[in-house]
Amino acid sequence: METSQVLQRNRLFRSGSHIYRIPALLYLPGQSTLLAFVEKRRSRKDEQAELIVLRRGAYNAATHQVKWQAQEVMAGAQLEGHRSMNPCPLYDEQTGTLFLFFIAIPGQVSEYHQIQTRVNVTRLCQVTSMDHGRTWSPARDITDAATGQAHAEWATFAVGPGHCVQLHNGSRSLVLPAYAYRNRPAPLEPAPSAFCFLSHDHGRTWGRGSFVGQDTLECQVAEIEAMGHRVLYLNARSPHKARVQAQSTSYGVDFTVSPSVRKLVEPPHGCHGSVVSFPGSRQGSGSVGEWLLYTHPTDPDGRFNLGVYLNQRPLDPEAWTGPALLASGSCAYSDLQSMGPGPDGSPQFGCLYEADNYQEVIFLMFTLKQAFPTVVWAP
Repeated sequence: METSQVLQRNRLFRSGSHIYRIPALLYLPGQSTLLAFVEKRRSRKDEQAELIVLRRGAYNAATHQVKWQAQEVMAGAQLEGHRSMNPCPLYDEQTGTLFLFFIAIPGQVSEYHQIQTRVNVTRLCQVTSMDHGRTWSPARDITDAATGQAHAEWATFAVGPGHCVQLHNGSRSLVLPAYAYRNRPAPLEPAPSAFCFLSHDHGRTWGRGSFVGQDTLECQVAEIEAMGHRVLYLNARSPHKARVQAQSTSYGVDFTVSPSVRKLVEPPHGCHGSVVSFPGSRQGSGSVGEWLLYTHPTDPDGRFNLGVYLNQRPLDPEAWTGPALLASGSCAYSDLQSMGPGPDGSPQFGCLYEADNYQEVIFLMFTLKQAFPTVVWAP
């Protein structure tokens, strides 16, 4: 399989004395700005995470190129004595508030340790910016308000990682994807289930949707229109060789789970993947509503060969195309953003992904026609 042509490819983070992992990407179209977040770690291990760093990119629509600024440390995005993990950016279009959600875990307590002891010490936090990420508020711990009594019923939990979604319902709800290891009676071990944190008042208060199903982990969501209704689509990591997808017509409160998506293969133990929606073509079989784009390693035997998949009928798990190859070799987590029309008239996307056995985090930019040249596209 040949690697698809792309508009731009940049190495944004290169491991040396530190390791950079867990990419999150946000595009602010009004400012023509990309924000690329990653964890800075002392080693690859989760318990060696330290804090979150950021690089800002200025997108030039005339040249279709991004110019990246130097790395910035998100110094305020941490709780004292805790390490910061799983960056999840979200921009509220109505209030102009930029959120960065993350989890904070004390010292070097690992996720595995919490699962084994059934003692949940993870905190959910946020920082906000009113100037598109140039300055940030101090960290705010929203764990108790968002999780309530459920925090004690979980062995641990996490959000994202990657971008979040603001819905186009009446309240312009904010959706933060998450998963929790729910405690079960011994001798059963805690089991993971995906769900969403939800806010219907622009982040002032938070609630939780129902769980998607057992053995679903890191997930992302996208809003689509199907049969005249707005639907929240969820795509989750699974250890069972294929992705899990679900859909909600209640803005994330309840989900209906589809059969395993066999066309979207998982390597052993699974891997995080990214999904975004974008306006579909005005002609052809997918002429109504939104289409979905998804990135993930394509090799069922390991985290290799980053692929991008297209679905013109998002509620049909059998409608996914085979992958177009974005990058060959080692790859892992990724995060996608839709960036409007590209130079060839088809939709343009940005992707931030882990490469080279976790030694690099790469940004690449491409159009739908570059990835899928045979797809009929009419704006």
